[in-house]
Amino acid sequence: MSALIPIREDDGRQAVSGRDLHAFLGLGRDYTTWFKSMVEYGFTEGEDFTPVRVESSGGRPGADHVLTLDMAKELAMIQRTDKGKQARQYFIEVEKRSLAAIPTGSNLLALAVIEAQAMLTAKDQQIAELEPRAEAWDELASADGDYEVADAAKILARAGVETGRQRLFGQLHDIGWIYRGPQSKWKARQTAVDAGYLAEKPMSHHHPRTGELVLDPPQVRVTVRGIERLRVRLGSIDLAVAS
Repeated sequence: MSALIPIREDDGRQAVSGRDLHAFLGLGRDYTTWFKSMVEYGFTEGEDFTPVRVESSGGRPGADHVLTLDMAKELAMIQRTDKGKQARQYFIEVEKRSLAAIPTGSNLLALAVIEAQAMLTAKDQQIAELEPRAEAWDELASADGDYEVADAAKILARAGVETGRQRLFGQLHDIGWIYRGPQSKWKARQTAVDAGYLAEKPMSHHHPRTGELVLDPPQVRVTVRGIERLRVRLGSIDLAVAS
């Protein structure tokens, strides 16, 4: 494992320089301002970090802090960036290697705790990513009526299904909900209409010369029930392809 961020010893514990962590994260703010804002998350001087003086590039003394690995992990997670995730995983691996080097009962228990914490954090991040999709679906669930295929595709995309107008037409055909009718226009299968998944909207126009009403092929529309069914069905297809 390469040393992304130098690890030091502080009173027998592994520790990290706050400036080293700040530099690795590549944050825009200066170190002093950034660290003051991070302390407001509830960290305690003397327990989570220790202030130290270091020589700056200009030769004058500057502020740094020796951070416990636990604080370093939390700071990395707070950033919500790829660099933050990388730093946090690095600190977890440092802890695991240190504990595994001395396989005592207490160390094995500590390793199990670290693994459990990592799993819980990953689950929290997954939930945070899914919340906007859930909100979008709650908004849809309160609606009624039916939608043109392009609008249905947008709703499904907001719910996490990879699709678009033309792609959704293909997907509807693949699952047997629509077929090509006269003039190669899409038509809803009666089974999908009877199931409440699709509807057809009558379409017409007036002849530009005679003014007579001309009936066009009906427009395929997706009902709210159909969108819910597609969310489940197409979502499972996407998962199968990804795996």
